[in-house]
Formats: sequence, C-alpha cells, structure tokens
Amino acid sequence: MRIINVKDYHDMSEKASSLLLDVIENNEHPVLGLATGSTPEGLYEQLIAKNKEKVVSFQNTTTFNLDEYVGLDANDSNSYRYFMNEKLFNHIDIPLENTHVPNGVAENSEVECKEYEQAIQNADRVDVQVLGLGLNGHIGFNEPGTSFSSRTHVVELDESTRKANARFFESLEEVPTQAITMGIDTIMESKEIVLLVSGENKAEALKQLVHGEITEDFPASILQKHKNVTIIADKAASTKL
Repeated sequence: MRIINVKDYHDMSEKASSLLLDVIENNEHPVLGLATGSTPEGLYEQLIAKNKEKVVSFQNTTTFNLDEYVGLDANDSNSYRYFMNEKLFNHIDIPLENTHVPNGVAENSEVECKEYEQAIQNADRVDVQVLGLGLNGHIGFNEPGTSFSSRTHVVELDESTRKANARFFESLEEVPTQAITMGIDTIMESKEIVLLVSGENKAEALKQLVHGEITEDFPASILQKHKNVTIIADKAASTKL
C-alpha cells in the first residue's frame, strides 16, 4: 500500500489524473473503473482538460462505474449515469458504448448484476479502479457487513450513506434505499486501485483503513491485502495518520 500525501484537493486530483494517464498510455485497450460523488470531480476535470489539449485520447478506453441507484434511470439528474455523462463522458472523445454504468431501472436487478459482472470479466478485468472512501468505510456501495467475497449485487443503503448523499436530493426521503454495486471481490480483482481521500471529515476513516484491523465491519480495510493500492490523501485527510 503506497500513500501519497498532497497539499490539497487540487493536487490530489492532479496526481490521480497523472496515474490514470500512465495506465491509458501503457495499455492498448485500457479499462478504467470509475467512481461518482464529489471526490473524483476534480480528477474528471483534469482528464477533460488533458483530452482537449490532445494529451490523451479515450477512443480505445472502456469504463465501468462502481455503482448506480436502484430506481433512477439515466435521465434522472441524480442518477450516476447522468452524473458521469455530465462530469466526464460528454466532454471527452470516448465512445459512449464503451462506458458502462449499472442499469438502475433494469426489469430484473439480479440479472443486471450478473450481466454487469460478466461484462467486467469479458473486458479482462479493470486496469485501474478509482475509489473514494465512505465515512463508515464503504467502498462503492458496499456497506459495513458486506462479505469480502461479494460480487456485483444489490445492496440496502446504510442510513449514514443516505444522509451523506441527501444533499444531492430535495429531501432524505427521495434518496433511494437500494443500489447496484460492484462487489468487494470484484473491486479487489482490479489490477491497480487508486483511492482518493480529501477533507478532515475523512481523517478518522483513513486512519482506520491504514492502521485498523481487516474486518467486514469496515469494508475498505480489505484494501490492505491488495498488491497494488495507491492512496492519494490531502493534508486535511492525513491529520490522524
């Protein structure tokens, strides 16, 4: 586990962009695992800028997002497909058919999970997976108590997770109670993992991830067992390390 300490959010985003660009440049058909939320937005801004500057092309890149809310379709402004289109895909030269986000309104969510998992396997696994860190240690939407052997599945969202995401909705009641997420075992099969951690409110979670025991009660702790993890943490998030 490699920890890169940076000054602030901007530096974190810039460093993450550099790591992803290396993967894209060194793979003929790179496969990126992407995340949503406020943490990776700066990273996506960097990737858009590099694409517009002709530093990188995404023509041969395939992406898989970690998760999607159950019950929200791609046109819902709170869906993760909508987020990814607005924050990244619509602004770079990636073919949209190469971008994958779970279908939150699939007729059968269990079938959707199996097909999404199979698509990842067919792509020969993810070359680099971007992760954020939940306050309760969740990665993707894998909440505390999720089995380390889990594959892509439907999850009941923890109350703390729903409250954390309520700022994007008009009320807590509108936040979906379920999501489809890559499983922990799926994430761990990624060839490389880049974990982004920013802000003082993540300091305790980062401390537990790095120094705590490996337990399903804190899902991110499993990352201690991955052979190629880079944590990029800003000064505020690193105060308890």
